[in-house]
Amino acid sequence: MSSFTVSWTLLALLVIFLGSSVWVGVSLFLVGIAGFSLFTTAPPFSILSNILWNNTSSSTMMALPLFILMGEILFRSKISENLFKGLSPWMDFLPGRLIHVNIVACTLFAAVSGSSAATTATVGRITLPELYKRKYDKSLVIGSLAGAGTLGFLIPPSMVMLVYGIVAEVSIGKLFIAGIIPGIIIAIAFGGYTMVRCAINPDLAPLGDTRSTWSERFRTLPLLFPVITLIGMVLGSIYAGWATPTEAASVGVLGALFFAGISRSMDKETFWEAVLGAVKTSAMIMLIVVGASYLSVAVGYLGIPSKLTAFIGTLDLSNYQLMIILSIMYLILGCLLDGFSMIVMSLPLALPLIQAAGFDPLWFGIYLVIMIEVAQITPPVGFNLFVINGLVDEDIFKIALYALPSFVILLAVVALVTVYPKLVLILPNLMVR
Repeated sequence: MSSFTVSWTLLALLVIFLGSSVWVGVSLFLVGIAGFSLFTTAPPFSILSNILWNNTSSSTMMALPLFILMGEILFRSKISENLFKGLSPWMDFLPGRLIHVNIVACTLFAAVSGSSAATTATVGRITLPELYKRKYDKSLVIGSLAGAGTLGFLIPPSMVMLVYGIVAEVSIGKLFIAGIIPGIIIAIAFGGYTMVRCAINPDLAPLGDTRSTWSERFRTLPLLFPVITLIGMVLGSIYAGWATPTEAASVGVLGALFFAGISRSMDKETFWEAVLGAVKTSAMIMLIVVGASYLSVAVGYLGIPSKLTAFIGTLDLSNYQLMIILSIMYLILGCLLDGFSMIVMSLPLALPLIQAAGFDPLWFGIYLVIMIEVAQITPPVGFNLFVINGLVDEDIFKIALYALPSFVILLAVVALVTVYPKLVLILPNLMVR
């Protein structure tokens, strides 16, 4: 049977399973078993046992639940609430005023949570009631939150970067550092768009009755100390070469517990809620990663990646044409799948193509994370849209419409880092280790 027929058979099975509401991880296992059983003589369950052990016993994988736990602790403590109080006085003189708190708070919280959904939910619960009460424009408030919340995946530490690094065998420390400049560019672009909109139409962000003095602004700085300290502890230890990502995650958890304790917002019940939340999220991600690794091995046994790479090589595509095709593919996948599934399901096919074209796998990891950010605000399966839907009484597609400017900005940054890959690679190349 030809590789073309085999590929479409496996794809059809995957669509059937996913369309039947079978869990993504289970669907990947089932398709992998079908691929081994129908098209090879290899023992599917012996290979499965090896995959389960190899993908769950690595020290790198330990960083995943630790970073998730750190985010859960911050999510349930007063640290996130204090972040809003500390940022607000510093934003009230800019066009757009407190809408910038959405963007800056998401950027800072992303640097300690690693999750887009957690970033959006945490910041949204704090900022949306305040901004609604002050009669800020609803579309700009929701759109800025939806877009800035996606930075939870790009500003390190990042759950999807961990998954990509594990699957693609790329240095996770370098991935974390590579996401800093693109993340800052996106945050600045969101802020710039907000200022332009509000400069054109000041009624989008009413001035209000008061303006903070400089003394009031400086008095709020201690409220920002816990988040900034955690960022320095986690990223600083990785960048300086003092700790691996797993060790830095452990330090981050201890730091989050310490600050939650001194703010008196972490009791026994809240702690166990954070632990259970981390266990559930980690188990979900682990099931998807292991299932996708198993399917990747099945696809490799069938020779599909090498044959697809050879076929696309015969098309004589330029590098930019290849990236346009991959971007369209990821836009389509983003309408149907979550970010973790997008990574592990596409890499067996995409990674050989970009390596054959001469792209750096480290750069491709950041490109892919930004495309996953786009997927977070793309209906019908945009996770950030669902998170905001749970916070406000708005239709998913209306929220997606509000987030359309953020969608365009993210695609513009994708084009920018494709044309200028040094924006991604300059910091990792400066790393000692």
